[in-house]
Amino acid sequence: MTKPPNATGRWPAAVIAVSLAAALALAGPSSLATGFSAPPARGASVPATAASPRAMAAGSDAGREEKDEEFDIVVVGAGIGGLCCGSMLATTGRSVCVLEAHYEIGGCAHEYAVDLGGKTVPSAPLDREDLFRFEAGPSLYSGLSQDESANPLKHVFQMIEEEPEWLTYDRWGAYLPEAPDGYELSIGAENFLKILDRYGGPTARADWEMIAADVRPMAKRIMGLPSTAVRGDAGIFVTLAAQYPLPFFNVIKDVSRITAPFDLDKLGVKDAFLKNYLDLIAFLLQGLPADQTLSAVMAYMVEDFYREGAVMDYPEGGSRGIMDALARGVTKHGNGEVRTGCLVDEVLVEDGRAVGVRLQNRGGRTIRAKQAVVSNADLRQTFSMVRTPHEEFDKERKRLLGSPSEGDGVPLCKSFMHVHLGVKADMIPEDAPPQWTVVRDWDLGIDAPGNVVVVSVPSKLDPSLAPPGHHVIHAYGAGNEPYAPWERFEHLNDDAAARDKDVDYQSFKAERASPIWDAIARRAPKVVPGSAIVEQVGTPLTHARFLKRHRGNYGLAIPAGDEKWKFPEVTTPLPGYFRCGDSTTAGIGVPAVASSGAQCANALMSVWEQLELNKKIKMPS
Repeated sequence: MTKPPNATGRWPAAVIAVSLAAALALAGPSSLATGFSAPPARGASVPATAASPRAMAAGSDAGREEKDEEFDIVVVGAGIGGLCCGSMLATTGRSVCVLEAHYEIGGCAHEYAVDLGGKTVPSAPLDREDLFRFEAGPSLYSGLSQDESANPLKHVFQMIEEEPEWLTYDRWGAYLPEAPDGYELSIGAENFLKILDRYGGPTARADWEMIAADVRPMAKRIMGLPSTAVRGDAGIFVTLAAQYPLPFFNVIKDVSRITAPFDLDKLGVKDAFLKNYLDLIAFLLQGLPADQTLSAVMAYMVEDFYREGAVMDYPEGGSRGIMDALARGVTKHGNGEVRTGCLVDEVLVEDGRAVGVRLQNRGGRTIRAKQAVVSNADLRQTFSMVRTPHEEFDKERKRLLGSPSEGDGVPLCKSFMHVHLGVKADMIPEDAPPQWTVVRDWDLGIDAPGNVVVVSVPSKLDPSLAPPGHHVIHAYGAGNEPYAPWERFEHLNDDAAARDKDVDYQSFKAERASPIWDAIARRAPKVVPGSAIVEQVGTPLTHARFLKRHRGNYGLAIPAGDEKWKFPEVTTPLPGYFRCGDSTTAGIGVPAVASSGAQCANALMSVWEQLELNKKIKMPS
């Protein structure tokens, strides 16, 4: 059972709902951040460094003999979803080639290095101490350091038997309208009750306890199902129903409620602070307020507050540690490769089936795929790479993308503003937490530009991310920057010198970055524009340019209960062409894209191959 029952993989609504509920519910706390890094010089190749572990995982394609090749699977894009998919398939013995256009792997979650002079150092070796290592994406992780976990990324690590080392911490800072001077507390239910008592109204604690009593039983049912075991054919009854019968049928029974929007008013919640706080958490998880988020997702979040010994996790070496582990899963069996600097121009279609890709660079080389081509690109890029007419695929293309002039396609999440800084260590107070969040004004709306900012100082957790005596800062507006105001600067996209000289562009960029600088200064007042050794500001144009994201988007913004739009499945109407990432199945966030990668791999392997891998998953007891 390696293929869905028809071209689009449709099955009864209840089974699809289980897949969505499990995948979305397990999208535990993770930031929505994405980001950027500067490109190498035009036309330059980026060789891997022999001494670097990264070189063994993901070498540049430069210097390879220019000839056509063939693999079982070709994956376009080395984001988390693509690497999860590729590593699982390589573990089954398939030959896999993962192609990444950037010189760093990781997609929206890649890490890049800059030296003390502000020069980007592509694929920098891990043993260089003179570099600032900036994370372009997520800074918040949980459910990864413990052996038993509901986090899909943890399941992938277990299945491929590769994983980074984990650092843990439990202190978090917040600056909210009710707490302009900020607070810093350990995470967990007990301290959250203290926050409610301090900043909420008279009903805040009772409202929270009412929510917990209502949704925690739902969370326990959902968390008994690994979303990484979901598949889009009848095999789901073997991989999920037979392996986890009680949780499976409990979810089936409760599916309409699990997939409904999280309605606080219906629950009788009155406290304004609690409503606003839950909106914030939902927005950080899924890019939408609580009332547009699946009840399953919010149930997971509530349950996570009560997790015994709750901690936040951080990968040693930063997000690069995650990507290197996944890349090792592709390459260690001798049947897989991860190549950087490979820009795919077209997915090749022969006799109505995807059979490989053609590169835009590397002399237009063709790399053929015996079983499948998997796109880990965004939705528009996934469609634009297919130029050969195919009736059913083109119908889906038109339905999801709509007309450019009408703007009637599937809704997209907003983009980001970023500030990446390399600073002297004494500019950040020694007692500052590694992360803090700032909300300016609840009344502006949780997704108003610059209203919610996350500040991360990961070198407080892992000093190797900065030169001795220094820190790195990654601060970003959390998915709240619209693209439209930046359209007038699109003509500057490919001309760095013109951007530097354009007064209007530089002024507008400084204006839009201002709330981020303010958020940094809440806890590190010495850090102001011009004070850093390295200072980089990223915009939606940066996202569009380096990450090949249409209008700098970070995935699809489909609210729970939407009757028009559903997340695309990992299968496509074009035989041999599959997809994973934030434009599919579970949406945005690290656990969600890991889940999509696993589900895409499941669609390409037999039930029995999948069961062998799933045996390694350790669910919470």
